[in-house]
Amino acid sequence: MNCGLHSKRFFCIPLVLSLVFAISESFGQPSQNTEKAFTVENYYRVKWGFADEFIQLWKTNHYPLLKKAAEAGDIIGIVAEKPILHSGEDTRWDFRVIITFKNASLAFDHGLTERYKKQLYPDLAKLAKEEKYRFQLLLAHWDVMTERVDLSK
Repeated sequence: MNCGLHSKRFFCIPLVLSLVFAISESFGQPSQNTEKAFTVENYYRVKWGFADEFIQLWKTNHYPLLKKAAEAGDIIGIVAEKPILHSGEDTRWDFRVIITFKNASLAFDHGLTERYKKQLYPDLAKLAKEEKYRFQLLLAHWDVMTERVDLSK
């Protein structure tokens, strides 16, 4: 899903996840098992020449929040990757983060990392400014909810 460039798009992941969760429940499907791990892949396509800067900003401002959630047990895995070779513009991505939450409820928790912001970033105005700039570097951002496929059956 392309979340655009506006600063309010910083909240895109939880919004998309909550919409999908609400839609699945509205069709009468059983809700997600709250004890089953839930994985989301976040893809970022950045303006040409700015990928390293975007990744550094992500590592500085967002990763510490995710690490705190991992220390609390809410996130059980964080993996970040970037491609070694380039691809076509229509399939290009510059940075991927795979987050495995303890359960789906935590993945849909809009405030999961909010409680850590003041603790990690005393200057919240500076954080907001840097995050706004990080998202200005984006051309596209999409999230993919995944689940493992049992290949033994």
